[in-house]
Amino acid sequence: MLLAMAGFVVNDTFVKIASTDIPPAQIMAIRGVAASLFLAVLAWKLGALGPVRLALSPRLLLRTAADILATLSYITALGQMPIANASAIFQALPLVVTLGAALFLGEPVGWRRWSAIIVGFIGVMIIVRPGTEGFTVYSVAVLASVAFSAVRDLSTRRMDRTVPSIFIALVTAIAVGLFGWLLVPFSGGWQPVSASILVSLTVAAAAIAVGYIFIVQAMRTGDMGFVAPFRYSILLYALVIGYLLFGDLPSPLTLIGSAIVVASGLYTLYRERLRGVVKLPPTPQVH
Repeated sequence: MLLAMAGFVVNDTFVKIASTDIPPAQIMAIRGVAASLFLAVLAWKLGALGPVRLALSPRLLLRTAADILATLSYITALGQMPIANASAIFQALPLVVTLGAALFLGEPVGWRRWSAIIVGFIGVMIIVRPGTEGFTVYSVAVLASVAFSAVRDLSTRRMDRTVPSIFIALVTAIAVGLFGWLLVPFSGGWQPVSASILVSLTVAAAAIAVGYIFIVQAMRTGDMGFVAPFRYSILLYALVIGYLLFGDLPSPLTLIGSAIVVASGLYTLYRERLRGVVKLPPTPQVH
């Protein structure tokens, strides 16, 4: 899980670097090609290439559509705000998934977890601080990405467990990349791509693929209740990389809000472990 989270932060870092020169749609398009090729080879080697009809199942289509929107909104925000802030807001995802599971899937949630969800959302509000100068449309974009990612993860819970995780990841990567290519003409057209940007997006694609590989291994070989909390290591990675590469140092309020979100998420995972219902989505986000 630690290696997976490192892979996702490296991906975010190089996507942020590329976003200074090309629009989000073009990033999705170029990175999508590299990520799809890498995952296709991996799926082929593992014998996980399923029939095309699996990709057209209603739940996988819903999951894919939600992931496309989550990716677009997250990349849009990432280019305009500190990487640590974006990562901190996104850590509300487990809380939103728990909330969605209670509201739409009928999963039982006791008063302790309801309290943790409320406290966690207070932490998110401290990070984004609506009504202040620090609150921008890009803060809303990350919140939208969290909502779309929750839809993705909730739909994943109801998918056939016999469908290989790598196959789901491959379908998502292809769909995200294709959507990027379709969106390019409507987002200012194709912009020149320098060699450095091409290298950045290739590294990003490799990093996110590494994230896929290790998160799947973590979830299949480790105790979920023990492994899940290590996903919050992404915040530490983001803080360090954000400061070293971009000179971003989160404000004290952002750090306080992040601590509240993480504590609420950890408590929710703890309660779910006690009840024996700790669940993680079988594939990570494609950001």
